[in-house]
Amino acid sequence: MGGRSHPALARLESLGQRGVKLGLSAIDAVCERLSRPERAFPSILIGGTNGKGSTAATLSAIAEAGGVPAGLYTSPHLIDVTERVRVREKDVAPGELDEVLSRVFEAADAAPAIPVTYFEAMTAAAFVLFARREVSLGILEVGLGGRLDATNVAPASVSAVTSIGLDHVEDLGGTLPQIAREKAGIFRPGRPALARASDQEARAALRDAARKAGAIWHDAREEIRVEVEEDGLEGAHFRLATPEKTLALATPLPGEHQAWNAALAVRAAELLGPALPRLDPASIAAGVAAVRWPGRLERFELRGRSVLLDGCHNPEGAAALAAFLRQAGLAGRCELLFGAMADKDVEGIARVLFPRAGRVTLVTIGTPRSARAADLARRLPAFGPEVVVGGSVAEALGERLARRGSDPIIVAGSLYLVGEARAFLLAATPEGTR
Repeated sequence: MGGRSHPALARLESLGQRGVKLGLSAIDAVCERLSRPERAFPSILIGGTNGKGSTAATLSAIAEAGGVPAGLYTSPHLIDVTERVRVREKDVAPGELDEVLSRVFEAADAAPAIPVTYFEAMTAAAFVLFARREVSLGILEVGLGGRLDATNVAPASVSAVTSIGLDHVEDLGGTLPQIAREKAGIFRPGRPALARASDQEARAALRDAARKAGAIWHDAREEIRVEVEEDGLEGAHFRLATPEKTLALATPLPGEHQAWNAALAVRAAELLGPALPRLDPASIAAGVAAVRWPGRLERFELRGRSVLLDGCHNPEGAAALAAFLRQAGLAGRCELLFGAMADKDVEGIARVLFPRAGRVTLVTIGTPRSARAADLARRLPAFGPEVVVGGSVAEALGERLARRGSDPIIVAGSLYLVGEARAFLLAATPEGTR
């Protein structure tokens, strides 16, 4: 993608995906030059350490099931940048994304020029596209933190925080309350602030931040009850009780944590009120069942074996995956392919996840920020199973699939790892299924 046919996309790629620049001055100035596209539609901001993408995707599916035209903006993408922007559950076409990006770059280049990062350019492009398509709701996944994230220029009607964990501590702070306060920066005066946090201090920090912002506090732990009735590779069946209704729901995303993410999406939909006028039990059930969120315990069947992809890039995400493996009866008999970025807490992830695998193969992801497999082996003591050093993602996955066996293969760690594995599996199985 890119090149002569899509010059703006080529320019976007030249910026590099990792360029993080916390602050709202650049995105605010660019949006002003674009005539404030972020104000053309009601929006919801969804932040959190883990679960924010799944929650956002589920809310998008609920809106579509209810006949409400919604735009969904998420990050990062797994294979193609067009995955980041959906309208009515369809990824944006490359040509249209190139066109709106060209408008963003034109605005940024006008004198005086405003240097923008990859994420800022994509965020502005999503705003422009949603305004152009006249969506009735913009569902915006926060990128990093909240207070200083580019998405935070949107005047959110509802703000939600899905979880608080130790990740990106160099940018957000080294304690859970510090991280909670940064993520609570998306709360708005007089608007609902929905949050879930298992840590008591983090929850208190979120509640205090909502009070100081003048937001209307909604504690998910008090307002939502989730009872998982069945959980396996095909997804989770659960009962949900909110202050407004009780429902029996099923999500194709496996794991108790995904049932909770779906529950948060339903409660957020209730709090949106007028932005989702046709919210009925049938639409909710149909939307939750239809959610599409690749790379999060996504299942492929190839050569008689199940392959599950999960982008658990921090200890909290690894704990959720480990819990699922235990509950699904897969602990101790699955093969794990693991790779991560060099700056991640790989020790914390390995300590939680590796004991649930029968064998672990360390791989090197094809990006400069990746930890090399040999370096991972030196960093990680033996956490239970046999740990071996492999090559690339494709080499290690191809080797595992070539062997006879029935044990599932789990590809977990970085979302970049999941993206490479997903591309390999899609090429091997054009009709690949979860």
